[in-house]
Amino acid sequence: MTAVFDGIYAFWNQLVHAISHIRILDILDILIMAWIIFKAIQFLIDTRAGQLVKGLVILLGAYVIAKWWELAVLRWLLSIVVDSAVIALAVIFQPELRRILEKVGHTRFAAGQLPEDEQLLSTCIDEVCKAVATMQEKKIGALIVFEGVTQLGEIINTGTLINAEPSASMVGNVFFPKSPLHDGALIVRGGRLYAAGCILPLTQSHHFSSQLGTRHRAAIGMTENSDAVVLVVSEETGIISIVQNGEIKRNYNPVSANAELRRLLLTSDNTKKNTVVTALKYINPLKSIKNSKNGEGKADE
Repeated sequence: MTAVFDGIYAFWNQLVHAISHIRILDILDILIMAWIIFKAIQFLIDTRAGQLVKGLVILLGAYVIAKWWELAVLRWLLSIVVDSAVIALAVIFQPELRRILEKVGHTRFAAGQLPEDEQLLSTCIDEVCKAVATMQEKKIGALIVFEGVTQLGEIINTGTLINAEPSASMVGNVFFPKSPLHDGALIVRGGRLYAAGCILPLTQSHHFSSQLGTRHRAAIGMTENSDAVVLVVSEETGIISIVQNGEIKRNYNPVSANAELRRLLLTSDNTKKNTVVTALKYINPLKSIKNSKNGEGKADE
């Protein structure tokens, strides 16, 4: 019994000694590492990478057992796999690693957009929302991407360059049902209608309602890989949705969609104040559907 108390006392002394020598920087170091580990676990849970990590853990466990039991052939085979693990991880997790690096690069340390750019974008938002009002009424599907800091050159190359002044009639012509460009996305760059008929990446997440169609999944996928803001009009229901950072909010009307786009895309103080006033005019409450399992009948396109 004395040995047990001596062990506890020794452990307590070591713990007190360690705590007494902890610096503020050590605490900061621990918090940073905890945040990184938390984000890594969250990333593995939210993507297919979790299943791949389980497979790698099983291989490592098999290698340890083979080495313990002196299974020479199996250990040799597994050692080759383990030695090549770094290269294999880079290849297997290429989409996930790219997504992480893109998110790290979504910084806004720059001063932001110039006043003239904001004026162009403000005009573009107004014209887009005028067109959206008509498309909602006639249930014409639309997918409009407002480019952010992340350049969407690869996406633009999949469509047709138009580089046109923003106008409601031009937006309507792009998404007219018999138009050759109506099935793709319209990219807005610098307040101009820059490219149409563009192909967006679909989200790989299974956390969204099965009622969401291709347009909505493409919008979510686009915002998972960039800092773009995407406006969607459902062809089935006419519902207006806005997507940012992989999150989709629905049940906007043209007025509330205009206010939300201004809040997300414009940075001037005057614009933000006007947005608060405009937001009071919302007709339909916003409805986040992430993790929602409630359907609305047909799948929205």
